[in-house]
Amino acid sequence: MAITPVSEMVAAARARIEELDTAAVMALLDDPDVVIVDIRDVRERKNGYIPGSIHAPRGMIEFWVDPASPYHKPVFAQDKRFILHCASGWRSALTVAALNDMGFAAAHLRDGFSDWTAQSGPVEVPAPRD
Repeated sequence: MAITPVSEMVAAARARIEELDTAAVMALLDDPDVVIVDIRDVRERKNGYIPGSIHAPRGMIEFWVDPASPYHKPVFAQDKRFILHCASGWRSALTVAALNDMGFAAAHLRDGFSDWTAQSGPVEVPAPRD
C-alpha cells in the first residue's frame, strides 16, 4: 500500500485555504475581531505562545468548532476572524482545510510560530508551575 506523503497533503491544503504571512498576523494581533488559535501540543505551548491566543488541541478542534458536538466551545461561535497556527504551518494548513470543509471560515499563519519568533513577534511564556 502506498502512503501519500504528508507534504503532498499540506501542499493540497495550502492551495485551497487562506494563508497569512507573519507580518500580516502581527498587524492583526490587537484586533478585537480576530481570534488567534494555537493548535500546537500543550507541551509546545509551555515554551511560549502568541499573546492573547487561545489553545485548541489539534485532535479536538473539529469537535470544539461544531455547535452540535458535545465538546463545542462557545469561543468558536463568535462572529470573528479565526487564524490558526502551529509550529511550522503544516498542521494548521491541514486543520484549516478540514474546518473549511465543515463550513467554518478560518485562515492560518503560513510559516507558523517558528517564523513568528524569527520575526521577533511578541511571545508570552507561562509562569512555571510548582
